Amino acid sequence: MWLRTSCELNFVIDMPTPFILMLRPRSGAQQWISSEEYLLYPSVPAFEFTDDYGNLCQRLVAPVGDFTVYTSAKIMTADYVDRDPGGMFVDVQSLPDSVLKYLLPSRYCESDRFGDMATEIVAGQLPGYDQVEKIERWLYQNISFIPGSSSVPLSAAEVNIQQSGVCRDLAHLGVALCRSLSIPARFVVGYLHGLEPMELHAWFEAYVAGRWYIFDATQSFKKGGYVSIGYGRDAADVAVYNQFGPAVYPVQQKVCVDSV
Repeated sequence: MWLRTSCELNFVIDMPTPFILMLRPRSGAQQWISSEEYLLYPSVPAFEFTDDYGNLCQRLVAPVGDFTVYTSAKIMTADYVDRDPGGMFVDVQSLPDSVLKYLLPSRYCESDRFGDMATEIVAGQLPGYDQVEKIERWLYQNISFIPGSSSVPLSAAEVNIQQSGVCRDLAHLGVALCRSLSIPARFVVGYLHGLEPMELHAWFEAYVAGRWYIFDATQSFKKGGYVSIGYGRDAADVAVYNQFGPAVYPVQQKVCVDSV
């Protein structure tokens, strides 16, 4: 399917403020960026780099006063999410070097605390894809997805105690459960066509049967329309903006995803 995505962030800046932005999706195995627009009001110099996870990031210093960041893109993405029931677990010694970092505990995904719990959840499942799908289903059935309920990231352990959270929080717990079974899992931020309410979205991907697969415990069934902006170990790696100095928050954030 063809989608038009856009994100507009409006800030009021009290002093010159350094920003690192992560708002440009890039073409990959599951999406193709045919055109895009990136506007800064007022216009300031920006410098782009690729971070350690392959994400496109932009550095700039926002001037005092009203400051707006606007991005949009026309994207071809899959009509349906790929599935692979029975997809096999990949032995750690056979994993690509670039995947190994997604086996380790991270700031918001304390996978070293979930071994027994994960083993109980996936009991009787074939190692690999079926285990991750069982984790996804368990999250959907047991952890309440409540949009807007969390303004700061919760760790997997905190989400498990609270038994509720936003999309980011459910993804953290899914990542931690997968990693505790030696299944590489990464956190993803981006867009989802048809999401209600419409906002930036988060989900997780697991590496089984030699490739990455999408899992999203906030949705009742797998559908297409996912557009990835950034990948990382957890939410700390994929903030769409980081600013340095006195805290600055958007006075308005508008996200749109439309069929083309």
